[in-house]
Amino acid sequence: MVEEHKIDPKLLELLVCPVTKSTLRYDAAANELISDKAKLAYPIRDGIPIMIPDEARSTE
Repeated sequence: MVEEHKIDPKLLELLVCPVTKSTLRYDAAANELISDKAKLAYPIRDGIPIMIPDEARSTE
């Protein structure tokens, strides 16, 4: 059984895209933080957001 990690809403309020400094939205299905402005999706691994642009995937 795979345990789904939830992102703390308070943490989500504090985190911003490192590229654009814009807000992020949480995609629970993909377990990613999405920057619509930068068109990047940052992975969340073991409950930890990986906020490194080189680790993000393009959403385009």
